[in-house]
Amino acid sequence: MSGSNKRVCPVEKAGGLDNRIRRLIHNPQKILGPYIREGMVVLDIGCGPGFFSIDMAKMVGDSGRVIAADLQEGMLQKLRDKIQGTELEERITLHKCETDRIGVSEKVDFVLLFYMVHEVPRVEAFFGEIETILKANGRVFMVEPPFHVSRKAFENTIEEAGNAGLTVVERPRVLFSKTAILKKG
Repeated sequence: MSGSNKRVCPVEKAGGLDNRIRRLIHNPQKILGPYIREGMVVLDIGCGPGFFSIDMAKMVGDSGRVIAADLQEGMLQKLRDKIQGTELEERITLHKCETDRIGVSEKVDFVLLFYMVHEVPRVEAFFGEIETILKANGRVFMVEPPFHVSRKAFENTIEEAGNAGLTVVERPRVLFSKTAILKKG
């Protein structure tokens, strides 16, 4: 896959990623509630301004942690501003990804890939890296937008995830989205 058509959402548009209308359509508690438990270490790749990260931090509780990862320092700064001085500041670790690597070495229980895989230039390598940091019983929740990603492109992405050692275990329903829950093996 070439990187030429892979465009990362600019920081200036971050407001559209985190607002009340989006919360109605993509309610983090409803979408992630069945998968995230107290005490987990969860990774939110392409966290943007923290739309899901903040709710995930509440779900993992005091004993858990969220690694909020993004390519853009500006997105991480928006999240940093939101959590500064709150109890969530202790639960959320901000991580700046490299252009071609996530760069997280800690083992995680759960990975959220919400509307971002279509922006990744080397998908199989990306999933290969995820497979190495995912705990044995961990899960990856991939959600892609229907207008940017065709059914065929989504199935190709699942195939690339499979080549990296991840298999589909579930396809939950998320409004306006194509989804898959993946696990090792």
